[in-house]
Amino acid sequence: MKQKKRVTTRRKKHPKKQKIVRLRASAGGRKPPLELTPELAEYYRAIKKPVTLRLDADVVAWFQRQGRGYQTRINRALRKVMMDERKKSRK
Repeated sequence: MKQKKRVTTRRKKHPKKQKIVRLRASAGGRKPPLELTPELAEYYRAIKKPVTLRLDADVVAWFQRQGRGYQTRINRALRKVMMDERKKSRK
């Protein structure tokens, strides 16, 4: 029986990744800046921390009905509340 030759392909080298600014959690050191400059905004990637969170079923269903990315939308909603509270406490 004739054996088939293995054909391997070379993986393409990834272009050098541009530096991504990661802000530290406020509990872990200095506080992150409240406003990002436009130059840094496109490179910003927040540090993610996995958590277990209990939410009301109807709230989760509402976010899920809007389609994919419901966890991101929940995060954005919580961030908006956090930023509003920070602005209020500074006044």
